[in-house]
Amino acid sequence: MKEMTAKEVEMNVTEGKTLNIIDVREVDEVAAGKIPGAVNIPLGLLEFRMNELDKSKEYVMVCRSGGRSGRATQILESHGYSVINMTGGMLSYEGQVQ
Repeated sequence: MKEMTAKEVEMNVTEGKTLNIIDVREVDEVAAGKIPGAVNIPLGLLEFRMNELDKSKEYVMVCRSGGRSGRATQILESHGYSVINMTGGMLSYEGQVQ
């Protein structure tokens, strides 16, 4: 499984690089703040909504602490998607949120 630290994600966002971020937390968790541009697909809905994703793109999976995003990474990889897990989750993310 490919991984990226929260700091690396933050630096990429700050530098204006385009990251396809999927936040797999529940809607009420995301309401407290998410990485700008992140799309919320709760983990429980991921298998039903993965058809919304483009297999030609790489996705960064995010959750609260890194556990659910790790599971989401495994699910998507098993279906042929290119995915990176953000380790440490939003607890480790110090960048701006919206």
